[in-house]
Amino acid sequence: MAFENDHASGQLWGDINVTPMIDVLLVLLVIFMVIAPVMPHGLEAALPQRSMNPNVKPENPIVVQIISARDGFVSYKINQESVSIEELGSRLSSIFSVRAERVMFVKADDHLSFATIARVVDIGKGAGANQIGLLTSRDKL
Repeated sequence: MAFENDHASGQLWGDINVTPMIDVLLVLLVIFMVIAPVMPHGLEAALPQRSMNPNVKPENPIVVQIISARDGFVSYKINQESVSIEELGSRLSSIFSVRAERVMFVKADDHLSFATIARVVDIGKGAGANQIGLLTSRDKL
């Protein structure tokens, strides 16, 4: 049986041989089918665990208030107890030394400068607070 060919003998063919490409495609498909069930799905989340001792009351949060008076002086309070800026760090250190939860909130007047608030945040971090939250004038705690 004779085949008719438009190419002269000895010339190169310009056709693409797709058989090796299909072989590579099938191998990749099998690899991805094997790997897909092994890959983790979703996000990891740390869910809160139920307390083993439900009778334990949660600790009162530590709220440091920064109050600005009309004469320009600033006063500080830890949970409604007045404290000076010099002894703020030592008082917070003594509070956090006996607590398992080292969370502090800072509540300041709206018109105070950021430097004043940042100074209290730095003192709290130096005293051992792990988490520091900022409260606005509308927040209730």
